[in-house]
Amino acid sequence: MIIDTHCHLDDEKFDLDLDQILNSAYSEGIDKIVIPGASIKDLPKAVRIAHENKIVYFAVGVHPYEIADYSRSVLLNYINDPKCVAVGECGLDYYRFDGEVDKCKANQKACFEDQINLACEFNKPLIVHCRDANEDMYNMLKNTNLTGVLHCYNASSLLLELSDRFYYGIGGVLTFKNAKKLVEILPKIPLDRILIETDGPYLSPEPHRGKRNEPKWTKIIANKIAEILNLSVDEIEKITTQNANELFKFKE
Repeated sequence: MIIDTHCHLDDEKFDLDLDQILNSAYSEGIDKIVIPGASIKDLPKAVRIAHENKIVYFAVGVHPYEIADYSRSVLLNYINDPKCVAVGECGLDYYRFDGEVDKCKANQKACFEDQINLACEFNKPLIVHCRDANEDMYNMLKNTNLTGVLHCYNASSLLLELSDRFYYGIGGVLTFKNAKKLVEILPKIPLDRILIETDGPYLSPEPHRGKRNEPKWTKIIANKIAEILNLSVDEIEKITTQNANELFKFKE
């Protein structure tokens, strides 16, 4: 049994065969799937998919690249839904900027701060996106009382210092040939802080790179984690499923 803690099932790449994707995932032992909130415009679609499929849940949030459309009031419309398990995917992404750098960073921080406050207000965990912003991310999270997951964990030793409250999402990147840093730091993550994710339709694991990612390929990720940590696949599935259940507190 595996929980895919981060899969964009509301992406248009899943539109034509979503039922088949979910049936295949379920038959492969995928117990639950979380759709992270990435943009305001896709949120109603994510909510609909979650309510139409027992194994699917969703989060409310806005990705740092989508903050121009951020609306707290829209997120509030869905945050008390019984299938809403988190706030996010929200955070900081300094990989590229559309405009003056300092202003873009300030806007991202302000939007992220508001979503942190929203999570605090409604006692929800955060799904955090961090790219090329480790120090600012650490400074924004270190003094909060929140828990959450650092999605697509980037092997930052600084962010590992948050492991008393945060979990670490491990996905297909772990299988890449150039993932040496992540492979090296994985054993340093407490076992009770590891989560499995696909980030589908993106970041497909080897040997499927370049193809659409999907939840059933979490099996490949679990196998790679087990290999690196010298544990059985069953142990990894059990541990990461327990971790996901403890973080998201799924309601049946």
